[in-house]
Amino acid sequence: MTMTGISPSADQGTVEQDAAEHGAAEQDAAGQDAAGRRAGQGTATARGTTARTAQAERAEPAEPGPERAEPGPERAEPAEPGPERADRTARKPVQPVQPVPLRRNLRFQLLWGGSAASTLGLHVSDTAYPLLLLAMTGSSTLAGAFGALQMAASVLCGVHGGSVADRYDRRRVLIAADSVRLLATLSVPLAMALDAFSVAHALLVAVVTGAALAYSGPVRLLAVRSVVAPEQLRQALAQDEARMSGAGLAGPPLAGLLLGAGRAVPFLGAALASLLSLATACLVRFPRRAEPAAPADAATAGTAADTATGTAAGTTTGTTTGATAAQKDSGALAGFRHLLADRTLRSTLAVVFGINLVGSAVVLPVIVVLRDQGVSSGGIGLALAGEAVGAMAGALLVARLHRLAGPGALLLAVAWFAVPLFLAPLLPGGAVTVFAALFLMGLGVPALRVMIDILVFQQVAEELRGRVIAATMTLFTVGMPAGLFGSGVLLDHVAPGTALAVLALLLAVGLLPATFDRTLRRAGWPA
Repeated sequence: MTMTGISPSADQGTVEQDAAEHGAAEQDAAGQDAAGRRAGQGTATARGTTARTAQAERAEPAEPGPERAEPGPERAEPAEPGPERADRTARKPVQPVQPVPLRRNLRFQLLWGGSAASTLGLHVSDTAYPLLLLAMTGSSTLAGAFGALQMAASVLCGVHGGSVADRYDRRRVLIAADSVRLLATLSVPLAMALDAFSVAHALLVAVVTGAALAYSGPVRLLAVRSVVAPEQLRQALAQDEARMSGAGLAGPPLAGLLLGAGRAVPFLGAALASLLSLATACLVRFPRRAEPAAPADAATAGTAADTATGTAAGTTTGTTTGATAAQKDSGALAGFRHLLADRTLRSTLAVVFGINLVGSAVVLPVIVVLRDQGVSSGGIGLALAGEAVGAMAGALLVARLHRLAGPGALLLAVAWFAVPLFLAPLLPGGAVTVFAALFLMGLGVPALRVMIDILVFQQVAEELRGRVIAATMTLFTVGMPAGLFGSGVLLDHVAPGTALAVLALLLAVGLLPATFDRTLRRAGWPA
């Protein structure tokens, strides 16, 4: 039996055993034949030798099996270049997948358009309701009560709104909030058509609208960041700032124009804006709820937060980020605890709180100063539009300002820059001077808003982000009603110029602790 070309295997041992048994049998036969013929035949030895030779020839072929099996690996050797080809393939540069440009990102543009419509409708309503109540009652207190109740409802529901955004289907939350706001807004022109509109109805709408905004606000921020690539987020946020500034600029004059066409027209326009916002929420698909972060992601988030809040010496306070923190603290107040646990975030929140508090109080003294200078109502409105125009221009400077300074230094620079500008209405020039001062103030606002998103919202675990956003919005706005009320009280006791000086001094004093905070000054942008 020929045993060529068989590689080492379990079958080879059986073949070799058969060959050995066959050789042994032939050896016994040859021995017997040699013994019988040894006496009378001289050729017995030769035959015995021949038999033994044949036996050896038959038995020996079992040995070359392994030797002949050796060429197997030799024929397998050509497979060795495989790793080399893999190395050459691995060394080829992998082209990164380029994200879709924002102008062609349909989901982002639809969400952006819906948010723009919602914000425009809000500004129209916020202007039309006080004017309507003032015309109905002649009471400035009732006219101001609409904004106060709306903001109070938003602040009170903000904590729960953030918790809902983290725990439930975000798209359904947004659709429900926009639907409630649409129905509340439509109830006003319907009541007017039935001659049943009242002050109590308007104030009730203020509460319902403010509560709806508390639930839709965090979800809109989360939805925008979920439909753009991470490297495009800063650009998307800057575009979102342009939306807010444009709505703030167009809303008040549009409200006055629509109110002149009929007292129900502004609210029909606001309802149409709410309908457009609701339509985009129904059309656009985005992640429904927060997904728990993996342990590796939690570690990355912690490192990024340390980078964002660390000093030059690498020291940070103990802020717990990532999925572990979210799992340990799942209560509705978890967002507040996260913000207040870090020294740098506390300082940042304190500065922005002071800016909003004093900034909201400045508006009324400025209006009084311009009125005393003989500026018309139209001129006052145009002068106050300077901040919105400045914010629109500042949206184009977000990336440049972020490159020029770290977050802490940028925040302090914008805040200190506003202090002397509060006194600008006392200078000659009237409405033009006020417009210029407010324009300069507005330039840095978009950079600060995007900074808050990068420094705070992006450095927290996804399952905690809604509550952190709601807590941040609450802390930023909770002082604004006090500022509006305090400015009225201040004007009852001092002149408008003195009130502006007092407000500028209060902001300067409030900025001193943050200015001497080395941790805030040396804070860097997250990696």
